[in-house]
Amino acid sequence: MTRHALAAGLRQRHLAMIALGGAIGAGLFVGSGIGIAAAGPGILVSYLLAGALTMLVMRMLGEMSAARPVTGSFAEHARRAFGPWAGVLSGWMYWALLVVSVAAEALGAAHIVSGWIPAVPDWAWVAVFMSVFTLSNLAGVRNFGELEFWFAGLKIAAICGFLAIGGAALAGLLPGHASPGTSHLIGDGGFLPHGWHGVAVGMVAAVFAFGGLETVTIAAAECEDPVKAVRTGVRAVMWRVSVCYIGSMAVIVALVPWNAPDLVEGPYAAAMQRVGVAGAADLMKAVVLVALLSAMNANIYGSSRMLYALVGRGDAPRALGRLGRGVPYAAVLASAAFGFGSVVLSLVWPATVFPFLLNSIGAAILVVWALIAASHLRLHGASVRAVTVLASIGGVLLFMLGDAVSRTQILTTGAWTAALLGWAWCRRLRNARNGQGRDPLPN
Repeated sequence: MTRHALAAGLRQRHLAMIALGGAIGAGLFVGSGIGIAAAGPGILVSYLLAGALTMLVMRMLGEMSAARPVTGSFAEHARRAFGPWAGVLSGWMYWALLVVSVAAEALGAAHIVSGWIPAVPDWAWVAVFMSVFTLSNLAGVRNFGELEFWFAGLKIAAICGFLAIGGAALAGLLPGHASPGTSHLIGDGGFLPHGWHGVAVGMVAAVFAFGGLETVTIAAAECEDPVKAVRTGVRAVMWRVSVCYIGSMAVIVALVPWNAPDLVEGPYAAAMQRVGVAGAADLMKAVVLVALLSAMNANIYGSSRMLYALVGRGDAPRALGRLGRGVPYAAVLASAAFGFGSVVLSLVWPATVFPFLLNSIGAAILVVWALIAASHLRLHGASVRAVTVLASIGGVLLFMLGDAVSRTQILTTGAWTAALLGWAWCRRLRNARNGQGRDPLPN
C-alpha cells in the first residue's frame, strides 16, 4: 500500500478545517470547565503553557511532514527514526485515542439531542450520528472535506461570536450590564486560588484539549500539493486554535467567578447567562452539538487513515487496507465499528467498561507527542524545540503520577503502551525467524 493509492481530493481550504474539526470539541466546550475549577483564573497560564508546547510539537511535525508527506504522518516518521516498534506504538496509540474519542463525542451529542426530544433514546441518536458520518467518510475524501469545512466553519463562527459578545460585556458596551473589570480575575481568592498546583492540573486538561491537531498532517497526504498543504495548514491551525482557546478562556474567567457551580457543566453557557443573552443555555448546547458532530466526522477520518497506514506496513490485518474509489472503506468501517461498539458497551456497563476505555487512552497524546519530538531529534538533529518538548512532557507525566486523580490514566495508558511494545517485539522475533529482518523504510 502506498499513499498514492488514496485519492488526492482535498483542497487547501479543507485542510485546516479538518484539523480544527478534530481539535475543537468536547475538550474545549465542556472539559475546560473542569480546568477552570482546578486552576481558577490561572487557567490562562495553563492554556498558554499548553499552547506553547502544542506549537512546538506542530512545528516539528510540520517540518517532518513537509519533507515527507505520507498518510501515516508521525507514525511513519517514528518508524524511520527508530524502527517498526515506534511506528506500531504511535500509530495504534493514536488510532485508539481517536476511536474512543468518537464514542465519547457520539454519546455527548446524543445526550444533548435527547434532552430536546426525550421520546427518542440516546442509543437511537448514536446510531443516526454514527451512520451519517460513516457514510460521509465513505462518500469520497472531497465530499468529506467539504462537509467538515462547513461544520468547522460554524464552530469558528460561534466562537468568534462568543468572543465579540464577551468582549463587549467586558468593555461595558452591553446595555444594562456593567463591566466586571478585573473583579473575577483577582477578587475571588486571587489569580492563582489553588497556587501552581492548580495551574499544573489545568495544564493537564489543556494539553488533552489541544490533541487532534495532528490530523492536519495526516490529511495533507490527500491534498493535491501535500508539501504546500502542510506548511500553510500547520500555520493556519496554530493561530486559529490559539485565538479560540486562549481568547475563550480569557473571556470566561473575566465574566464568571471561577468557583461558580455552573462553570463545570458548561463554561460557555455560564458566561452567556452572565451577560443576559436570551436562551443562552440552548444556544450553547446547539454550538456544543455542532462541535461534537464535527469532531466525530474528523476523528473517523483521522483514525481510518492511520489504520490504513498501519495496514501498509503490515501492522494491521491486510483486509483492512481495501480501497474503493480512492477511499479506504474497510478502515473507515472498522474505525466506525469500534466507536459504535464502545458506545454499546457504555450503555450496557456505563460505570465500568467505558470509563476504563477513556482512562486507558488518557495520556495517549503525550506518548504520541514524545515520539514526534524524539523522531525530530533523530531525523533532523538536536534542537532546543525537541529537548524542550521532551522535558515538558516528562514533567507533565511526573506530575500526573503524583496526582491521585491523574495517576490512573498514566497507569492504564502505560499498560496499553507495554502491550503494544510487547506485540512489536514478538513480531520482530517472528520476522527474524522467518528471515525477513527489519522491514524496509517507505519509498
